Amino acid sequence: MTMTCYSYSKAGFFIILFVLKLIELTYASELNDFEPASKFKIVIDQAKAPRYLLYDVNPGEGFNLRRDVYMRIAILARNLNVDSPWILVLPPWSRLYHWKSRDLGSQERISWSAFFDLHSLRRFVPVMEFDEFLKISQEQIIDEVYYLQHYEEGWDKWEEKMDIRPCLQKPYHLDVKSKLWHGWFYGYGDEVAARKFECMSVMGHAGVLKPFLMTNTTARSVMLDRAETVLHDRFGDSEFWEVRRSMRFSKELRRIADDFRMFQLDSTDEQDMTMLEDDWTQMKRKPGDAIGGPYLAVHLRRADFAKVREKDVPSIKHAAKQLKKMCKKMELQKIFVATDATSEEFAELKGNLKDFSVYRYEPTLEIKKKIKDGGVAIIDQWICAHARYFIGTRESTFSFRIQDEREILGFNPDTTFNRLCHEKDKTCEQPTRWTIKY
Repeated sequence: MTMTCYSYSKAGFFIILFVLKLIELTYASELNDFEPASKFKIVIDQAKAPRYLLYDVNPGEGFNLRRDVYMRIAILARNLNVDSPWILVLPPWSRLYHWKSRDLGSQERISWSAFFDLHSLRRFVPVMEFDEFLKISQEQIIDEVYYLQHYEEGWDKWEEKMDIRPCLQKPYHLDVKSKLWHGWFYGYGDEVAARKFECMSVMGHAGVLKPFLMTNTTARSVMLDRAETVLHDRFGDSEFWEVRRSMRFSKELRRIADDFRMFQLDSTDEQDMTMLEDDWTQMKRKPGDAIGGPYLAVHLRRADFAKVREKDVPSIKHAAKQLKKMCKKMELQKIFVATDATSEEFAELKGNLKDFSVYRYEPTLEIKKKIKDGGVAIIDQWICAHARYFIGTRESTFSFRIQDEREILGFNPDTTFNRLCHEKDKTCEQPTRWTIKY
């Protein structure tokens, strides 16, 4: 089920703006930056109170797949706002597979604002942080949780459908005394509970959930767990690219990456033709508008990929050979490497590229404690997104997100959709070109 109209109802739109503004003012009051919120009064005739849509993802999924799931649910939330006011509650980030640093303190309950610009997200759909949701909730309780799962019997044909079914797993447990359901809840554990829990078998796109959310439940707060189970409504269309364009990284992370580009790679937005408009809705670029900095960037995925995708990942020596060849073709002397390779593997790569200047972003411990492993990954992506030429790793969502950024910035697709090839790969098929749509 899809929709083509996205104009919010006026009453609903303004009540959401008020709620979000009130949250901002409440936090500002803690810094004594404004007059108390009690002075603000609002009267909206016949306006519905906003409802809250929460979601979570399989704990084993990585950072960049989670970003993709956000897009699916953000589009669903936008569709819900056509009929009544909904606010999308952002799931806090917790330690992920690739966040392996042990000297950074806790990497749990990290807010989205640490990585993304919330004002930019809100230009697409109303959003708030989970801790903001808890502060405005009278109780630390989510009204209803639906755990999405596939159909146990599988399927013979594709059809959009959903049913409340017995759970194939038991991720939540009922406290008999309180009659409340408990589970992971983003690492908050017993600090948060749910009044109602059910499992829902579903086949289809995210939009198939809208009728259920609008008519089968009137709960103020509804959580969809395992939200990766539903698919994009329309992958690659203009709305897909709208929500993707809204996902700008935080200004602080961009500043750190831009400083590295300027001081290490002789790269600035003015020279590279990669300037950003403050409002992404006003920014449209044509292929070739961006030139990029005078360096080649590569995402060299190692770690688990080198084992489970052995046929796709080249040896260090062969990767260096491909980088050398492309640098000579592009007349570039500098190479930026985003990689999860060990220090020994990186040293081997540099040893095979002695005629070139090879860089890797390695923050001080003080900065890393502040931005966490997720921030380091974003900085890597932002630097790669501004290179004159980019080469990724096959089937890596990390590479996919860099390709997205380069499309938004206006690079020629020939400089973006490229990948490293295995030495035994005779054809070396290049990535599918998912180009931007406005």
